[in-house]
Amino acid sequence: MTRACLQALLSHWWRNPLQLFTFLAGLALATGLWSGVQAINAEARASYDAAAQTLGEGRFDQLIPRAGESLPQEVYISLRRAGWQVSPVVEGRLRLPDGAVRIVGLDPLTTPGNLSPVATADDLDLSAFLSDGVLFANAEVAARLQGQVTQKVIVDPNLAPDTVVTDVGVAQRLLDRAGRLTRLIVVPQQPLGVPPLEEIAPGLSRVAAQGSSDVGQLTDSFHLNLTAFGLLSFAVGIFIVHGTIGLVFEQRRGMVRTLRTLGVPLRRLVVLMALELMALSLLAGVLGVLLGYAVAALLLPGVAATLEGLYGAQVAGGLQLRPVWWVSGLGIAVIGAGLAGAGALWKIARMPILASARPRAWAVTSGRGRWGQAALALVLLAAALVLTLLDLGLIASFVMLGCLLLGAALLLPLLLGAVLALGQSRAKGALTGWFWADTRQQLPGLSLALMALLLAMAANVGVSTMVSSFRLTFVDFLDQKLFAESYVRGFDAAKFAEMDAYLQGRGAVVLPLLSVDTRVQGVPAEVLGIRAGTGYAEHWTFLQAERGLWDRVASGEAVIVNEQLARRAGVGLGDDLPLGPGLSLPLAGIYGDYGNPIGQAVVSEARFSAAFPDEAPRQLAVIGLSAADLRADLGARFGLPETAVIDQHALKAFSLQVFERTFSVTAALNVLTLAVAGFAILMSLLTLAAIRLPQLAPVWAMGLTRGALARAELVRALVLAALTAVLALPLGLALAWVLLAVVNVEAFGWRLPMYLFPWQYAQLGAWTLIAAGLAALWPARKLARTPPSHLLKVFANER
Repeated sequence: MTRACLQALLSHWWRNPLQLFTFLAGLALATGLWSGVQAINAEARASYDAAAQTLGEGRFDQLIPRAGESLPQEVYISLRRAGWQVSPVVEGRLRLPDGAVRIVGLDPLTTPGNLSPVATADDLDLSAFLSDGVLFANAEVAARLQGQVTQKVIVDPNLAPDTVVTDVGVAQRLLDRAGRLTRLIVVPQQPLGVPPLEEIAPGLSRVAAQGSSDVGQLTDSFHLNLTAFGLLSFAVGIFIVHGTIGLVFEQRRGMVRTLRTLGVPLRRLVVLMALELMALSLLAGVLGVLLGYAVAALLLPGVAATLEGLYGAQVAGGLQLRPVWWVSGLGIAVIGAGLAGAGALWKIARMPILASARPRAWAVTSGRGRWGQAALALVLLAAALVLTLLDLGLIASFVMLGCLLLGAALLLPLLLGAVLALGQSRAKGALTGWFWADTRQQLPGLSLALMALLLAMAANVGVSTMVSSFRLTFVDFLDQKLFAESYVRGFDAAKFAEMDAYLQGRGAVVLPLLSVDTRVQGVPAEVLGIRAGTGYAEHWTFLQAERGLWDRVASGEAVIVNEQLARRAGVGLGDDLPLGPGLSLPLAGIYGDYGNPIGQAVVSEARFSAAFPDEAPRQLAVIGLSAADLRADLGARFGLPETAVIDQHALKAFSLQVFERTFSVTAALNVLTLAVAGFAILMSLLTLAAIRLPQLAPVWAMGLTRGALARAELVRALVLAALTAVLALPLGLALAWVLLAVVNVEAFGWRLPMYLFPWQYAQLGAWTLIAAGLAALWPARKLARTPPSHLLKVFANER
């Protein structure tokens, strides 16, 4: 009996291959986008873990300088002599012709655990590592180092991307940091009776081990954004699957009635249908995982550029088949199909044995319960409003976004039905009235596809508004910050005073920039020292500022910070801010610093030099001399290469290029979600085409040609798509506001102003109509070519 039941169930797919394709393709697309995003996230986190393994982050306590980015080597020696078990680390960037790599210097004699790669190298002894100088890197970095360094390079596939590990002394020579260390790793087991850290090294602070790397924690918000996109794409695909399953189970009602009257137990029938659904979902899941691998391989370079641009995090360019994402892909495919088919299985389990003998249209069945759906939609929208007002953090903001999008999607059929009813009531003529009435009848069957289109277009509107607002703000920000004609970098710090006097003698305004990496209120930050004179007051704008701000900064009486530091440190105007040894100033202004992942504090040049006497200017801004004149003068007098002088326009173009690379991933995901929504409309129209013949045959018999019917079908799809696009616009704008005012603040630490871009919305609406038109073209063409005999058969059957 079981075999006969399975043959009967599977025969439906044999007779309806289009429905099988719709089910498999819809679920595979949904799984593919989800698993692709998870593959990207898994690859990024693997890179973070490799970097943390290399640097000892998350596993051991660290000793870092309270101010500045390095500490004297004598401090390490003093700690060792006092009994402290610590190991030195030197870290920095080594510039190569094709980009920079990170150099990490370790001491294999004192490094705890397995941080040093010397123990795993088969063809190297410790003396060679210490005396000759050996570098460890993965294969890609090793190839880049060939011919650029004199040391031997050994390939270690376990090392993080763009990272080179060597002895601490070799790292000091490569980075030109003789006698300086970046930080110290604390061995977990310390001897008893060691003196307190404050007595031996008061300039150091101890940072406790955290379970994960700082970079991994910093980028959690970005990966959460990607996951949200993956879930949105998965939801769009599940709409396709849900509609297909509903149609399949409705068309099987007669088969279910027959099997049950022949004696098949209801429990066995439901179990067999559930197993059938699971087998098909597993097949679609495998296809989706393969598709996800291709999507991830396509998007990974853009994600790597985004993470490097926003956070400075390095992610490997290769993609590995990790169980963490392909298992989750298969799991979510089965769960998604189960959720989509649970309602249909429940109806069959609760259905009386002869209930299916009553004929009813699938569209009418799908339209039932619309008021309950509307009530659920209102509850979700109310929940979104409450979560917005409570401001509970990043996770809550994404839950709020989910409530907003799902509530709007569930409310869409009711709103479209109201608009179509209004059109029917205003219709003049029999043909126009039939068009509106027939469109209302089709609405339940197309509602899931239209919901997918609503979500896809709203996501496009929201994300494009966010990115375009960011771009507009970022361009204005660059115009304000890069106000000088030229910038000079890479000069000898010992010649700064002479260069400063020479340029001022040429009539130029010289604005040196000093910087040091430190922690402010426990938050990683950068303290800048500037010559607060011409240029800053005229070009910089502030989110919050006290009167006479620049005069107070120039006199060394106040500090200004960027929005990121103000939010993370929880400080406001007037608060005293400790910046370093003997340097604590009141906060006089907060400025927008868009695109910068770390905090910044700005003080006067004199204040900075007093607090950090070992730090020299790293770059100059020059007003009054062109880049060409600077290159000629500084090259002839100080021997600076032409590349040391950077033109403002070139620097701005480079910054904008980084910006465009940063948001390439979201643009690609937007295109994919819109394509999936178009596919949903196509599959819905194709599955409805067969069961609509009984509704269209009477109209054809009354004189309307098949071509006119096909054109009406095409116009109907365009009308529904246009109405959905109109309703998607306010939803997308609400989504954009949430992204800019809530999610962006929680994720990156700054709030962006929101701008409107009507021309972009018009273009997106046009693309939506094109997608809907192309989706409706095939079913309309099939209808136009339907043989008259097929239409006549409608009247020969009992309906």
